[in-house]
Amino acid sequence: MDAQPLYDLAPILRVALMGIALAAGPLAWVWLRNREAGDAGRLRALTVLTLFLTFDLVLFGAFTRLTDSGLGCPDWPGCYGNASPIGAKAEIHAAQTAMPTGPVTHGKAWIEMIHRYLATGVGVLITVLAIASWLDARRRRREGGAGVSPWWATATLVWVAVQGAFGALTVTMKLYPAIVTLHLLGGLGLLALLAAQLEGYRRAPLALPGRLYGAALAVFVLCVVQIALGGWVSTNYAVLACTDFPTCHGAWWPAMDFEHGFTIWRELGVGKDGEWLSFDALTAIHYVHRLAAYVVLAALAGFAIALWRAGAGQPPLRNWAAAIGGAAAWQLASGLSNVVLGWPLIAAVAHTGGAAMIVVLLTMLLARAHQARAGVPAIDAARLRVAAP
Repeated sequence: MDAQPLYDLAPILRVALMGIALAAGPLAWVWLRNREAGDAGRLRALTVLTLFLTFDLVLFGAFTRLTDSGLGCPDWPGCYGNASPIGAKAEIHAAQTAMPTGPVTHGKAWIEMIHRYLATGVGVLITVLAIASWLDARRRRREGGAGVSPWWATATLVWVAVQGAFGALTVTMKLYPAIVTLHLLGGLGLLALLAAQLEGYRRAPLALPGRLYGAALAVFVLCVVQIALGGWVSTNYAVLACTDFPTCHGAWWPAMDFEHGFTIWRELGVGKDGEWLSFDALTAIHYVHRLAAYVVLAALAGFAIALWRAGAGQPPLRNWAAAIGGAAAWQLASGLSNVVLGWPLIAAVAHTGGAAMIVVLLTMLLARAHQARAGVPAIDAARLRVAAP
C-alpha cells in the first residue's frame, strides 16, 4: 500500500460544508432569539456563543490529545483522503490491524475528525462575526454611533486562520511538541480575543487601583508562561515522570536533564542529540512546571486576596476575587489529581479547562479595568435586551 500523503485537499470542500452545517444551527438560534435586540445586541450574543463554543473546542482538543487521537487520521484535512472515517474504513482497519495500539484506530479517527469538524464550525462563526462587525461599523459610521471596533473581530479571524494552520502542522509534523504546545496556546489566545471583544459590547468598566491593575497584568503573564510549561509537560507525556508529591522520586531536587528536556525544536520522544528522551529529561520537564505552579498559585492567591480587600466597598471586586480564587483552587485540585491518581482523563481535561477559565477571567477583568482607566462610559444593559444564548 502506498504511503498516505500528509496533505490531501480532495475532501476540503466537504469538511468545510460540515463546519457550515454545524454553525448554521447556533447562528439561526442567536439571530432568532435576539431579533429585537438590534445589531449590537445580536453581535454581543454571537460573541457570547462563539466564546462558549471555543471554550468547548479547547476542551475537546485536550481530550483529543490526551486520548492519543491527534494522528487518528494521518493526513489533513480529511481522513485518508475522505471527509469522514466512514469512507476510510478499509484504510483505518488495515492500520489498526497492523498496530492494534498504534495511533490509528476507528475510535481515534472519529475523535480527530470530530475535533476538525468542531474547529471548522467555530471558524465559520468567527468569519460571520467578522463580516457582521464590519457591516455594523459601516452602519454606525452612517448614523454617527459608537461601538466595538471591527478590527477586534478581524484580528480574531486572522488568529483562527493561523490556529487552523497549526492544527494542520500538528498532524503533518507528527505531534512535534513545540507545534502542539503552540496550538494549545493559540486556542487560549483565541479565547482571550473573544473575551476582550465581548467586554467591548458589555461596557461595564471596573475601577482597579493602579497597583492592582499592574498586578493583574503581571499575574496574566505568569499564567501564560505556566500554561506554556503545562503544555510542554502534556505534549511530551511527562505528567507521570513524578508520581509522588510534594517530592519527586522521594527527593526535593531529583536528577534532571534540562538540556534535552528543554530543547524546543525536536521530534516527539527524542532529545537534542536525536536519541530517545531520557527519564531525567522528562523529570526536568515535569518538575519545572511543578515549581512554577507554586509561584503562580501564590500569585493568584495573593491577587485574589488583594481584590477581596479592595472590594470592601465594591461588591463586584469581591465577586472577581472569588472567581479567580476558585479557578486557582480548581487548578490546584486537578493538577494534584493528575499526579497522585495516575493522570486520569477527566482530571487532565479539567486541568486544561481551569487554565482556559483563568485566561478568560483575567482577560475580562483587564478589559473592564482598561475601560475604567480610559473613561469609557458604562452602557445601559436595558439598551441591549439580549436573550441569553
